[in-house]
Amino acid sequence: MAGNTFGTLFKVVTFGESHGTALGAVIDGCPSGIAVDRDEIQAALDRRKPGTKTGGGLNAAVTTRSEADTVEILSGIMNGISEGTPVALVIRNTAQHSKDYSNLEHSFRPGHADYTYFEKYGVRDYRGGGRSSGRETAARVAAGAVAGMVLRTAGIKVTAYTVAAAGISCRKKDMDAVEHNALRACDSEAAAEMEKRVQELRSQGNSAGGIVECTVTGVPAGLGEPVFDKLDAELAKAVISIGAVKGIEFGSGFDAASSTGKDNNDAIRSVNGKPVFLSNNAGGILGGISNGADIVFRAAVKPVPSIFQKQQTISFNGTGFEDSELVVEGRHDVCLCPRIVPVIEAMAQLVLADMMLRCRSSRID
Repeated sequence: MAGNTFGTLFKVVTFGESHGTALGAVIDGCPSGIAVDRDEIQAALDRRKPGTKTGGGLNAAVTTRSEADTVEILSGIMNGISEGTPVALVIRNTAQHSKDYSNLEHSFRPGHADYTYFEKYGVRDYRGGGRSSGRETAARVAAGAVAGMVLRTAGIKVTAYTVAAAGISCRKKDMDAVEHNALRACDSEAAAEMEKRVQELRSQGNSAGGIVECTVTGVPAGLGEPVFDKLDAELAKAVISIGAVKGIEFGSGFDAASSTGKDNNDAIRSVNGKPVFLSNNAGGILGGISNGADIVFRAAVKPVPSIFQKQQTISFNGTGFEDSELVVEGRHDVCLCPRIVPVIEAMAQLVLADMMLRCRSSRID
């Protein structure tokens, strides 16, 4: 299987499966001299892990699978400082219920990668989906936390939050609310409505999607390569590589299609000799390069495909496919938004750390 490595200078390879022994990541290219706090990596994993109690109570949106997701640092860090050598991170699986997937050995879950994996490889890990499982993102979050520590040395901060879920949109942006409600939404009142709707869908055996926005502050002008490796193109690839994400837009996004140049262009003025943008329809990126404004993008998250309702599908009888019906069993999320927030942050951090190192190699003043 190809395609398990991400990045150019700050390069990450992830490994492991949902129901295997462990998941993990190896970071090749982390600069030396970076303060790496294991507890901070653990805190990032705790925000993503199954069974999380976002907002201080039981979360109707997430799976009841309970994993400690304890990170082990195997190499590359000495006395809390990166050595410039490969950083290996491991998260061991401890709460797999593989028997919950026994009815999927020959059947294919609608909305999942089961069928496409089978057609590509001729075999598949039906116990939770193997590498296609959302659990693979634990390794991304661990590596992303290290990338975040690299970015901190340059004053760059990545923050994601839910702006819509289960058909309900946030009406204001209160960043203090994000870690105090079950959906990680930026509007506590809208979050309460979202949670009520999610609880209704859970009782029906159904699921919901949503939209997660991400804002990156402290980004200097100049990050990104202007042709194939544009900053927005790399961020798009990173975010779309998350299994549940089906779309992404930057700044004004698709609204730009119905706008005019006069309205969509971000006017620039000089303040104390430095450029200031009067709006941010570009989402902080022009020509594939950061312009110094906040980077803002939104990701569309599809409804969780594992629902507890009878669905039409196919099964493989050894020689061909035949029609069948399926009710998914096991423990599954109802809405991925609260757990995908730290994953989107991690992927953005990986891209930005890589681009920051690439930028430093492209010009000698």
